[in-house]
Amino acid sequence: MKCRADCAACCIAPSISSPIPGMPHGKKAGERCIQLDESNRCKLFNNETRPAVCGDLQASPEMCGVSQQEALAYLTKLQKETDPT
Repeated sequence: MKCRADCAACCIAPSISSPIPGMPHGKKAGERCIQLDESNRCKLFNNETRPAVCGDLQASPEMCGVSQQEALAYLTKLQKETDPT
């Protein structure tokens, strides 16, 4: 499945603990990744500096839903279920 244009829910909702260029300590859940451009596209896509966790995440109908709002809700719920705190 291809990513939905202008979504970027997977670059906003989950926390990322590995370093991201411009975000040396990763990012918190719900925080917009600094590497998203104005069109919500990853500036690091197909770049070796992109965190492995980002490349490993694959779009799916369940995760993406039919809108950015559904994707954000799904990923936020998943983040809360897996957050150890």
